[in-house]
Amino acid sequence: MLLKELSALASPLNDQQIGQLQQAVAELSPQQMAWISGYFWGLSQTQAAGQQPAGQPAVAVAAKPAGKLTIIYASQTGNAKGVAQALKDEAVASGMQAEVFAAGDYKGKNLAKETHVVFVASTHGEGEAPDDAIELHEFLQSKRAPKLPNLNYAVLGLGDSSYEFFCQTAKDFDSYLSKLGAKAFIERIDCDVDYDAPAAEWRSKALDSIKGELLGGSQADVVQLPVGQSAAAAVSQYNKQNPYAAELLVSQKITGRDSGKDVRHVEIDLGESGLTYQPGDALGVWYDNDPALAAALAAKVGLTGEESVDVDGASMNLKDALISQYEITAANPQLVTKFAELSGSKKLQKLVEDKDKLREYAANTQVIDVFAEKKTQLSAEQLQGLLRRLTPRLYSIASSQEEVGEEVHLTVGLVEYQQGDEPRFGGASGFLAHRAEEGANVRVFVEENKNFKLPSDDNTPVIMIGPGTGIAPFRSFIQERENRDAEGKNWLFFGDRTFTDDFLYQVEWQKYLKDGVLTRLDVAFSRDQAEKVYVQHRILENAAEVWQWLQEGAHLYVCGDANRMAKDVHDALITVVEQQGGKSREDAELYLNDLRKAKRYQKDVY
Repeated sequence: MLLKELSALASPLNDQQIGQLQQAVAELSPQQMAWISGYFWGLSQTQAAGQQPAGQPAVAVAAKPAGKLTIIYASQTGNAKGVAQALKDEAVASGMQAEVFAAGDYKGKNLAKETHVVFVASTHGEGEAPDDAIELHEFLQSKRAPKLPNLNYAVLGLGDSSYEFFCQTAKDFDSYLSKLGAKAFIERIDCDVDYDAPAAEWRSKALDSIKGELLGGSQADVVQLPVGQSAAAAVSQYNKQNPYAAELLVSQKITGRDSGKDVRHVEIDLGESGLTYQPGDALGVWYDNDPALAAALAAKVGLTGEESVDVDGASMNLKDALISQYEITAANPQLVTKFAELSGSKKLQKLVEDKDKLREYAANTQVIDVFAEKKTQLSAEQLQGLLRRLTPRLYSIASSQEEVGEEVHLTVGLVEYQQGDEPRFGGASGFLAHRAEEGANVRVFVEENKNFKLPSDDNTPVIMIGPGTGIAPFRSFIQERENRDAEGKNWLFFGDRTFTDDFLYQVEWQKYLKDGVLTRLDVAFSRDQAEKVYVQHRILENAAEVWQWLQEGAHLYVCGDANRMAKDVHDALITVVEQQGGKSREDAELYLNDLRKAKRYQKDVY
């Protein structure tokens, strides 16, 4: 029921109270409103019974159920955690008892004691389980895994269909649980990057299908809020759904005049938002698309941009929708496949038949250039159906809050190339580098990354491998360790094209090296000599020292390109372990896998 309908019914609220309630909920998400609903219901029950202690509100979150829903998330950057938490909130609001666990905190043998479990799983790298889920993933396919004939389960996958192993971890969990005898109570869903709407619909269906089994009884379970904590304080944090409008302070090019790349150092003021972050976390940036590109895209398919379209139940001008609601820069395999069918383009239809070539084409072609393959008239609704919803870009944070206070810094590589006579820019990077002027508002939120964190012991040595913009989190690591007076050794491997034009934050690294904060710095500039040299070559050249640091308990960190660099670095590390540790290749791979499980080998790759 809508609030505006309340006053027309027999309501215990007067008009002023209804107005206050409307104002209070205007900026709340559905999950937050569900939580508030439970909070108010709890107050009504405890006040009616005269049981509410002064200054300590009680929250009745659910009727005491007949069973429990266990939700396990496997998350690399935080998306799966967010979906899992939303599912818990919705389950609780429906009257069910629910618990959420990170995969790394859940013991696989306990599945035999569960009745209903939901796995929310992201996929990492080349179809790998996220770091936090490796042990559970391995356990379920081992001989130690229990038979699960009494378990009812469901799996929700998060991924990017542009990659070959789309939602592979979710598919794995689904397969393993089924083989162990568990029964799916709803079919698995594999969500793409614009996952919010399909995930929300799936959660609703999943909960509806198990309500009858998990609801029962009438005794209320009451959860006490900590003293002094109000409902408003519990739900006021800025997040992906409710970003903070921060001020853009600086967007400064830090590559040289003759560099083939435009890399920006970006500084953003978090003001009084209360947003906090730790080294290793990411900043989510919402952005608007280039209005000129939106107009050109509409014109490319025979539209004016003035057409009216429906977006989430609201009517919008097509051009405005393209600017603020849809991904109109990066193509994807689904878009290419659908446009091939609509346009009849023989070139695109041939590409669709080869998945590898299709992924390569989509990764290197913008939406407007896909549409240029064959002149095609589309309706506004057909155009909408081709496009993904706009999603925020995540950037590794390049600063420590201990160093910069209420600011957050980023290292942003501008996506820029020529398509014939026309320039092409990335959506978010073009926004931060060109369209957003200093002083403008940028909508941001912090995305916690528990799988890319400095060791808790400040005496632990760390080895950081971050070529190109992969240097970003290591700037935050070094700032943090200096501010904490950490005694642990720090070794940085950095690489880029040329020393003169592409040595990002050169002055800072040289100062840290001089001051002893940075113990070692090894660099590889690929175009400064006849033969190309990359960071993996520097690792192999220093194999004995790398192995010695690992023997001393060093933590390894890799950040940057997932397609080539991360694979090449991983292969180099295997070689180091083979040669210096006297191990077979298989044992060397097991050694690195054990480091990952122990959180001593962490990756932030993209």
